[in-house]
Amino acid sequence: MAALTDITFILCDVLQAPAQWQALPPFADTDADLALQVLDEAGKFVANVVAPLQRAGDEIGCRFEAGQVATPPGFKAAYQAFWQAGWPSLSCAVEDGGQGLPAVLEGVLFEMLAGANHGWTMAPGLLHGAYACLKHHGSDALKEAYLEKIATGEWLATMCLTEAHAGSDLGLVRTKGTPLPDGSFAVNGSKIFISGGEHDLTDNIVHLVLARLPDAPVGPKGLSLFLVPKVLPDGSRNAVVCERIEEKMGLHGSPTCVMRFDDAIGWPVGEPNKGLNAMFVMMNAARLHVGLQGVGLLEAAWQKAHAYAQERRQMRAPTSAHGPDLISEHPAIRRILATQRAWIDGGRVLAYHTALQLDVAAHSPDATQRAAAQRWCALVTPVLKAAMTDQAFSGASACLQVFGGHGYIREWGIEQIVRDARVAMIYEGTNEIQAIDLLVRKVLADGGVAIRALLADLPGDARRDALIELTQALVLAAPGDPELPYWVADDYLRAVALVLLDWAWGRIRASSTDARWTEPAQAFQTWVLPECDMRLAIMRQRLPQKFIRNKPPVHMAPALTAID
Repeated sequence: MAALTDITFILCDVLQAPAQWQALPPFADTDADLALQVLDEAGKFVANVVAPLQRAGDEIGCRFEAGQVATPPGFKAAYQAFWQAGWPSLSCAVEDGGQGLPAVLEGVLFEMLAGANHGWTMAPGLLHGAYACLKHHGSDALKEAYLEKIATGEWLATMCLTEAHAGSDLGLVRTKGTPLPDGSFAVNGSKIFISGGEHDLTDNIVHLVLARLPDAPVGPKGLSLFLVPKVLPDGSRNAVVCERIEEKMGLHGSPTCVMRFDDAIGWPVGEPNKGLNAMFVMMNAARLHVGLQGVGLLEAAWQKAHAYAQERRQMRAPTSAHGPDLISEHPAIRRILATQRAWIDGGRVLAYHTALQLDVAAHSPDATQRAAAQRWCALVTPVLKAAMTDQAFSGASACLQVFGGHGYIREWGIEQIVRDARVAMIYEGTNEIQAIDLLVRKVLADGGVAIRALLADLPGDARRDALIELTQALVLAAPGDPELPYWVADDYLRAVALVLLDWAWGRIRASSTDARWTEPAQAFQTWVLPECDMRLAIMRQRLPQKFIRNKPPVHMAPALTAID
């Protein structure tokens, strides 16, 4: 079930979202009542239409035969209901068939969907990224033919990057795009790991394919982007072939396809040899949604574990004098559940705030506000993607532990969440690549200016100050040791995530004295935040001592007290 009470509290009380979006011209008429009505209806759709397909999607899965993919029973009807009800188009522009609502509402919708049925949600998961890519980089002719179909979700889209010999190194892509006399291109090559490359959910599938022009330079600067539809404008089938679907650890309800393009007809999106510029628009939009997938999956795992702990009786709790108690009264179980709530609630604050900043960056009349919002989104998006998907997997595994042996059995549903969650640490750029993107491509690239400005806006404390100091030390040390940033990138990202979560929990505590927030707030201070000291210490050990000015601070976390 969607946690609408918690979602509403974080949006309206903690982040004051209605006031933020009403300050932006496109959303001046979007008040809290409208937003909450949208989210309430979204919660009903997710609970009544999408969630019931979760188990069948996993157990029956997708079937492949002679190049065709059949999705699990009920998936097609649910998707048709989804797009016809207008859900994919929440934040798309009105002129493109969308509803023109704030991006955060779309983000919350996809958080709910991922928690209810991650496999099904993979189908519409790339729509907004494909829409943004085509809107910003597509020709007028392509936008006329495809933009509204993608915005509304009538047609689904894919992102075709990966090749068997070129995983994260897109500079090795070999797929070719050869110009034809009529201005189109013949696309030839193979792609792997293509989510939704073939299916029966929609009449057409719009593939966005990275390929090389005949005279393109080697490496990533020689890539162009092409729109290659499954069905051509004249109604004929394009030369796009699904060779097989993969057998996977999880996400059985989503077909992961090996795709072959045999002189398939396509059209360029954006400028020649600048395909990555266009593709990164799509990828950045997807990365925030993947971070929200982490929140939704962890929420789903927590709900299952919490419900089980309220029913299961097992031995006496340490402070009990009577017979078997509910396991929810045992400290070990309370610690697991409170720790995951700390990540869920803090992660929601960061993710929703980031979605709000996307709209500020796009629509604020104040140039200073736009710049600050762009800075936040650029730096925090990789942090969210990596930190929340790491926690979705490890936290779901911890929630499985609450069930004991029952958690390992399929009928309880928690093991599926663990399996499904694992892939989010890999796709849309592995979490290691997110860390490199943050530290090498963003922090070190500008000498730490942007991250110091972002951190300086947070309330000051010893950890934040230590992170700022270590950032400067890395800026100074990296030129003399090119490997250093790559050794500590994961630690740096985790430290940034924990400092940001500390800020998020400060916002929550300042917004409510309700006891419901007390235990996870204490759990965050006791069992989550101390990891930051470890990450800072690891980075100090890797740095030459001449760059370290101060000794590390010593922190004492408060003990977790009982909640009556």
